[in-house]
Amino acid sequence: MPSFDAVSKPNLVELRNAVDQANKEISTRFDFKGSDARVESKAESKESELTAFADDEFKLGQVRDVLLSKLAKRQVDVRFLDLTAKPEKIGGDRLKQTIKVKNGIEQTLAKKVVQTIKDSKLKATASIQGDAVRVQGAKKDALQEAIALLRAKVTELPLQFENFRD
Repeated sequence: MPSFDAVSKPNLVELRNAVDQANKEISTRFDFKGSDARVESKAESKESELTAFADDEFKLGQVRDVLLSKLAKRQVDVRFLDLTAKPEKIGGDRLKQTIKVKNGIEQTLAKKVVQTIKDSKLKATASIQGDAVRVQGAKKDALQEAIALLRAKVTELPLQFENFRD
C-alpha cells in the first residue's frame, strides 16, 4: 500500500551555519562595537536551542533580526523557531533570550493533520507515528493530493514529506 511520512525537521547544519554567519556579522557591525552581543547554539540529541545575548532590549531585537535574515538566506524556515520566550536579565542591564528550535510535529498539530485528511474525503488514511504522521492510500494519486492539501492547509509548521513508498 503506498504511503509517505509527513515530518517537520530543520536542517541543523544550515541552522548552525546561519548562527555562525550571524555572529560574524554582529562582531563586525559598528552599532555592536564594545558590546557582548552574540547568538549561542546548543544542540542536544532531540532538542535544539539558541540563546541570543545583548546589552539592552533594542540590541537584542537587532540580534534577532540579523539571525532571522541569515536563516532566510540559508533557506531555513523561521517557523522552526519559537520566539515567544521573554528576555531575561542576566546581570547589569544585559539580557538573554532563549529561542527553541522546533523538531517534529507536536501532538495537537498532528491531530489537526489527521483531521484535515479525514475531512477532505480523500481515499487516504492518516495515523500518528510518534512525531510524524503516516499517510496511506490505495493509489499514488490520492497521496499526491494529500501532499498538496497539507501544503495548503497546514501553515503553523513547515512540513517535509519522506519515505514515499509504492
